[in-house]
Amino acid sequence: MRTLTHSTSHARSLSRALGLLALPLAGALALIGCAGGDPEGGGASTGGDAGKVSLVVHDSFVDGKEFAKAASAATGYDVEVVTAGDGGELANKLVLTKGAPIADAFFGIDNTFASRLMENDVVESLPADILPARGAAIVAELDGQKAESAEVPLAPIDMGATCVNIDTAWFEKAGLAEPATFEDLADPRYKDLAVLLDPTASSTGASFMIATIAAFGEDGFVDYWKSLEGNGARVVQGWTEAYNTEFSGVSETGTRPIVVSYSTSPAFTVNEDETASNTRALLDTCSQQVEYAGVLKGSANPEGARAVVEYLLSEEFQSGIADNMYMYPIDEAVELPSSWAKFAPLPAAGQSHDLTSKEIQAGLDGWLRTLGDAVGL
Repeated sequence: MRTLTHSTSHARSLSRALGLLALPLAGALALIGCAGGDPEGGGASTGGDAGKVSLVVHDSFVDGKEFAKAASAATGYDVEVVTAGDGGELANKLVLTKGAPIADAFFGIDNTFASRLMENDVVESLPADILPARGAAIVAELDGQKAESAEVPLAPIDMGATCVNIDTAWFEKAGLAEPATFEDLADPRYKDLAVLLDPTASSTGASFMIATIAAFGEDGFVDYWKSLEGNGARVVQGWTEAYNTEFSGVSETGTRPIVVSYSTSPAFTVNEDETASNTRALLDTCSQQVEYAGVLKGSANPEGARAVVEYLLSEEFQSGIADNMYMYPIDEAVELPSSWAKFAPLPAAGQSHDLTSKEIQAGLDGWLRTLGDAVGL
């Protein structure tokens, strides 16, 4: 059995991340200090050495040592990669260490948490001309500024979409019509067939929750989740358990042919000659995700930090995103794997169910509490 991993930390713990905000500042900073030690897991080089630059990333980043080697060669700096937990934890650590950052640059904050960095004045501006056209359009929407602005707060690096995936072979064998919409998942025909992710324990699950809020509204999403619960949907803690263990489309022992995953996941289940996949993403159930990089305010080496961000936008790095991270490169000029056009499409414009980063930040804690109380998460 093969297993798939995505760069976007499917098993990230949002409950841990959000809980960190409630800690006394001194205690939180002590936890951050405990992240250090080895080249992969801490101890950023922010001591002022002009030849060194550190990049802090979430814990599902590509191989840190290989990236550091390639980035060092490309930029001329001695690049160090520091890991700092899941995307939510990383965002909170960057806010708590504002002005005395744990690294020079960062990568891996997605649109769920991006506005938190801007609102807390954590990032230095970047020249807008380093961005490809799609990146400029995305960050303009995030920041509410014009696409032709001279500076941007963050640099979009990759993007994807969380979507419900189905095991098409299972439905064909069962003689059951495939579901297509959110509403279908609550249809008695699909009772006991879905596996979902706990949005209080998984950012992928939180993204699916956000999609349901965009689709049904703040007044309707809880009732929708209750209908899923009543229809036998199983809720598990993380994406790895859901996709690689529970999902029949991947696991030989999996019994559930409906799972929350990504629009790119069917590219993983293609046959050897890449002519067919036994899974499909339901593009009417998607929510967009974008991962950002940036320069941290107070960085000991802002020039080096900008160089690393520019490397993340370079053709060399962008061309490896699809194969290594199962996300779309932000640069549309980069050639994608041949199977992606058919088996890993992004939702069409206006098709996905999205909220702005500011809307997410304003409502996330309350939504998680309300949903957790309603369905016993």
